[in-house]
Amino acid sequence: MMGAIGGRVASVVSAVVAAGSAALGSARAVGELARSGVVAPVRPDRLVGMSLGLARYGLSVAAGYAVGAARHPDRAAIVDDEGTLSFGELHRRNDDLARALVDSGIGDGVRVGVLCRNGRAPIEVQIATGKIGADVVLLNTGMSADQLADVAAELELHTVVADAEFTGALAGLPESCTVVTAFGGEPGTGGLADLIAGGGTAPLPIRPPSGHTIVLTSGTTGPPKGARRPAPHSLAPIAAVLSAIPLRAGEPVHIAAPLLHTWGHAALQLAMLHGSPVVLDRRFDPARLLATVQRHRCDAVFAVPVMLRRVLELPGSAWTGHRPRIVAVSGSALPAELAAAFQDRFGDVLYNLYGSTEVSWVSIAGPADLRASPGTAGRAPVGTRLLILDESGAAVPAGSEGRVFVGNDMPFDGYTREGADVERAGDLIGTGDLGRLDADGLLHLTGRADDMIVSGGENVHPGPVEDLLAGRPEVREAAVTGVADDEYGQRLAAYVVLEPGASVDADTVRGWVRQQLSRFAVPRDVVFVGELPRNATGKVVHRELPRG
Repeated sequence: MMGAIGGRVASVVSAVVAAGSAALGSARAVGELARSGVVAPVRPDRLVGMSLGLARYGLSVAAGYAVGAARHPDRAAIVDDEGTLSFGELHRRNDDLARALVDSGIGDGVRVGVLCRNGRAPIEVQIATGKIGADVVLLNTGMSADQLADVAAELELHTVVADAEFTGALAGLPESCTVVTAFGGEPGTGGLADLIAGGGTAPLPIRPPSGHTIVLTSGTTGPPKGARRPAPHSLAPIAAVLSAIPLRAGEPVHIAAPLLHTWGHAALQLAMLHGSPVVLDRRFDPARLLATVQRHRCDAVFAVPVMLRRVLELPGSAWTGHRPRIVAVSGSALPAELAAAFQDRFGDVLYNLYGSTEVSWVSIAGPADLRASPGTAGRAPVGTRLLILDESGAAVPAGSEGRVFVGNDMPFDGYTREGADVERAGDLIGTGDLGRLDADGLLHLTGRADDMIVSGGENVHPGPVEDLLAGRPEVREAAVTGVADDEYGQRLAAYVVLEPGASVDADTVRGWVRQQLSRFAVPRDVVFVGELPRNATGKVVHRELPRG
């Protein structure tokens, strides 16, 4: 009898999910969600609350945690430096926070900035703003005071929720922008904790408008732009990722990647959908990452590639007991030598997602792909169209280089800055990268289209030079970029971080390149530095590289 009831409930859950998501896209999408445990039998009394959460908030972060509160209210939702919050506690707290925000004048279309390290605050603000139809702007913790002031003015931020350590950097905000202190704030000073504790009197909208999450571009080569990220219109986008990264419902997930960047935000959405406890550390430390994964028996880890490099640099680092099934990285390029070294030491658990703020995902490489071809960016997952186009917009043959264009179910809704847009080819969006598809459908990136330089009439890409240098045992990491040259127009400059104890001079570096690449690829400038300037996702900030 219970089996029959369970089967009927499972069917009802499937129907609710299908109705709430407009169209899952295919039977395969439903199958992926069932395989991971998202679609599963549930008690009828809890099904009502789940249905209401979906009907009220769509497929937003607010909906995910409302559904979680109805489905498993006592399960841990967030584990951070401040303790543990269950799904039920989180839902109740953020009803109170949402009312307090409405009382302060925040609602439909109003923008709230978040400037916090990994912890409960950025998640709670996203849930609360989702419950009232406000937009949330994820600010980069590495931004300068001038950049923060410019972004706040350009996006007309009503409020910025910030950890106490960042309040000094917010001194230049417009007078109309209120600063609410999150982690590190003193009780009784009107901080985030006080807003939650005090609640508000305003009623919450029954069906709020769908607000935007605005993510800032990396700003590695120019001022960051706001990119409007919509809530999913269906579960098909998430199912596409699950077709390549096999998460399991309810299993703890450690998000080491910054929550305020596209990859960390995507990880939060995936964990939320799976009802997974999200385990967070405010600051990344390689030894602590390993300890956190062991202590909480995390099934999956979301990180950026430079974090894996730092873990590998720990003497004798390894899993001690519990081994996660998935270590997923994105946010910056995964060097071939790093992929191979990580899997050699930690097992075949590595997944590499190539994407961007504008296009979400392009391709995903699984452990087998990275074993067969450590430098690959993977293959297009279910429901994704990936093409390599030449300058005229025609598709190039397998093995030929061209510009990378992609179409999927989760493109961004455009930039907030007037007149800014991406390159497009019909309904496909250009990533700005150059690459080629091999005979097996694996994508190999060869550089940025705007990084290509013309030196003495020859087109030269920095990417192959970077890969060659990074693969040398004497080199810890390297960055190669183009600089102006009076004689040749442009030339390559290499910035090299050596391994401790390595002794290498500039002529040796040039010799490595000369032996394997064209003479035009040999960097005229070789600069040895102690470290490369990087943003929070590990991308090298080229404008901060020293110039001769």
